[in-house]
Amino acid sequence: MNPLHIETPLVASRALSHAAGRPTWLKLEAVQPPGSYKLRGIGHACQAYARRGARRFISSSGGNAGIAVAYSGRQLGIPVLVIVPESTSDTAKGLILQEGAEVRVHGASWHEANVLAQSMVSASDAFIHPFDDPLLWQGHSTMVDEIVRAGVRPGVIILSVGGGGLLCGVIQGLHRHGWTDVPVVAVETVGADSLAQSVAAGERIKLARITSIATTLGALQVCEQAFSYTQQHPVTSLVVSDQAAVRACQRFITDHRIVTEPACGASLAVLYDRAPEMPRYESALVIVCGGAGVSVQQLQRWSDEL
Repeated sequence: MNPLHIETPLVASRALSHAAGRPTWLKLEAVQPPGSYKLRGIGHACQAYARRGARRFISSSGGNAGIAVAYSGRQLGIPVLVIVPESTSDTAKGLILQEGAEVRVHGASWHEANVLAQSMVSASDAFIHPFDDPLLWQGHSTMVDEIVRAGVRPGVIILSVGGGGLLCGVIQGLHRHGWTDVPVVAVETVGADSLAQSVAAGERIKLARITSIATTLGALQVCEQAFSYTQQHPVTSLVVSDQAAVRACQRFITDHRIVTEPACGASLAVLYDRAPEMPRYESALVIVCGGAGVSVQQLQRWSDEL
């Protein structure tokens, strides 16, 4: 069975290279059919559960994971139910419905939606977790396979962290290829910074609530494997403001004609704003993780409000 995701472009960015002051590559996961990297892991998991006889997929999501599950279910001919929190945008809900899935809204945060979703899983269903499943990490790791095949060995990989699934997948891929010395910069926004607070505390902590507009980074607690990797691999945790993330999204539209969510803009902001940690790296590769639940107009509204 062929994978549901596509191989995405890896491009050298003149604009980001100039802004960051060092050679910078972009892994353009925003061009995956459902709009984000999520399809790699979720598509892989859905195919695995389909082979095991799943008759329905149930997922909880702030947006992008749900869109990816809905897309995967349609491709595989399996019904999908996605429980989303109240913070999920109308755009994201519309995209889930467009794929033919059922959407239910429950709870103020993803954690509340997740509790309901897990309570609804029957013996014939498969629960598709948005970030905490080894099948997802295995799927996400394929982007590293593509980077290696392209012959690009960056000085650092920059990526955004919500629940930690992307971080787990990228580090898993790096280790598979023996790139254990390639550092990772893990970026969050203020108010959705559960990894940064966990690293600072030396233990996995749970946020009281999400206050960032980057709701797709809105996991109150990162998965255990993501936190464990911060102690096994060279990972630097950085936190940027919502303003910086939105500003980076807007600059990226001008530079590359691609719309991304603030959850992705957080990583771009590290380069655009020349974070103090960056000079130690000779080159950089940023995972442009994407995000389908935002529009140019919404970015402008956030920019005005912030």
